[in-house]
Amino acid sequence: MTEIVLAMGRSVRTLGRGRVWLLFFGPAVVALVLWVGLMMFALEGVISTLVDQPPLTWLVGWGVAWLAKLGAVLGGWLLILAAAFVTAMLLAAIFVMPLLLDHVALADYPELARAGKDSVTAGVWNSISAALLYVVGWLLTLPLWLVPGLGLLLPILWMAWFTRRTFAYDALTVHATEQEWRELRRQYRLPLLLLGVILALLAHIPLLGLLTPTLAALAYIHFCLESLRRLRQGALVAVINDQPALTDEQ
Repeated sequence: MTEIVLAMGRSVRTLGRGRVWLLFFGPAVVALVLWVGLMMFALEGVISTLVDQPPLTWLVGWGVAWLAKLGAVLGGWLLILAAAFVTAMLLAAIFVMPLLLDHVALADYPELARAGKDSVTAGVWNSISAALLYVVGWLLTLPLWLVPGLGLLLPILWMAWFTRRTFAYDALTVHATEQEWRELRRQYRLPLLLLGVILALLAHIPLLGLLTPTLAALAYIHFCLESLRRLRQGALVAVINDQPALTDEQ
């Protein structure tokens, strides 16, 4: 828990640097403008489609069509907000994350050698595959949201997984070797997910939640780079013939 508090605190401190603010608001603004525009044309169609799907059709059959319509309206807005969130996540992961990583690594973790693989293709695929899995899982579990309790728990846990899957990999792929990445996942599996839960809770604050993708990028950068620094335990990494090697610091 200490590592999470430290990462969140450092993320807020990083936001005090002028140029970071442009990166912070960018994904949210683009995603919001895009999906509010689409909403003007698609919302009624989405609501009509949802009303014709179980379990809302059951409500109509039970004579409470108004409740089915209300559920469809809420479901439609949830779909739009979820789409905007996924869009903001992809924009933050693909375009903003590399810029933030360079900025934070240079300013706060200059001693960490880049011993990983700086693969744009791998990072983009990781983000897109995570988004696809999130959307499919979100749609498949949507009927379960009507179960008391699950409607609150499932969106948080699923979004936490999505956030961890998207940003933990991107935060370490440049600096950590594959062996270090596996070790960090083993040591910090639960804290990495718990950090995602905290960010998922923030993401459910209306409108403000669209800012959490960039905040998540910052939080995972700080958490992962600090964890990598501790893992190396003060060792220096020398890159010899493009192969990283650890040496004891004297």
